[in-house]
Amino acid sequence: MPISDQARERLVADARTIIARYPVPRSALLPMLHLVQSEEGYVSPDGVAFCADLLDLTTAEVAAVATFYTQYKRHPNGTYTVGVCTNTLCAVMGGDEIFTALEEHLGIGHDETTDDGAVTLERIECNAACDYAPVLMVNWEFFDNATPASAMEVVDRLREGEAVVPTRGASTVCSFKEVSRVLAGFPDGRADEGVGAGTASLRGTVLARQKRWTAPDPGASGTAAPAEVVGAHVVAAGAAAGGSDAPAVPPDSDRGGTVAGKPAGQATAGEGASGTGTSAPKEA
Repeated sequence: MPISDQARERLVADARTIIARYPVPRSALLPMLHLVQSEEGYVSPDGVAFCADLLDLTTAEVAAVATFYTQYKRHPNGTYTVGVCTNTLCAVMGGDEIFTALEEHLGIGHDETTDDGAVTLERIECNAACDYAPVLMVNWEFFDNATPASAMEVVDRLREGEAVVPTRGASTVCSFKEVSRVLAGFPDGRADEGVGAGTASLRGTVLARQKRWTAPDPGASGTAAPAEVVGAHVVAAGAAAGGSDAPAVPPDSDRGGTVAGKPAGQATAGEGASGTGTSAPKEA
């Protein structure tokens, strides 16, 4: 469906704002693709032409980028993208079971949308949240330590139109169009991330403080890390499965952030979605 004249006028104004952020106009392509997606719910052929026209690119160049990143949808998407991580650790912890349960519960498969247009189901790759495995994401917001039962409850509530609160990130889950606009660089004021790294994430740093472990002198050539320091990282990585006895984080602890939103098998195209931090792509 072609972009309406009213929508095009609004998109042009927003696109000019995006383009002005970059010294080279073509660098604005990624957020602009999110922008047109926020209007249509996917990147349509008309959306591709819109970006090409404003950035003096060919439609082939724009389409090549739009088909590289899985956060850009080339067909209408549901109001909520429900992604189940089935990468190694999440799969071992139950991710495959969760995906199978949702397939049966919703009657759809990967990259398919329910008849009511509410939910698009996806298998997604690692969200850098292995310490909370298995992880479910709804429009790139975290639902940690998921189970088949909790995942089905989430999608049922979404389809009923209820407000759903993620484990970490924004105060509530917003629509796919709304999060696309945030990824385009227009914050909606909903983000309230606080401390993204919880007890499981910080287990290794807590142990290091307690035991006074220190890193080797970076100026010492060829110095190997002490075994106990390496062990701290191993403990941190395994804390999700058995770190329930982790002590509280001291007030002066270094607090790390989390990175998420990396869709299936490919690089992530967004920047700064509420509750997510995403990697910068190559210049188009």
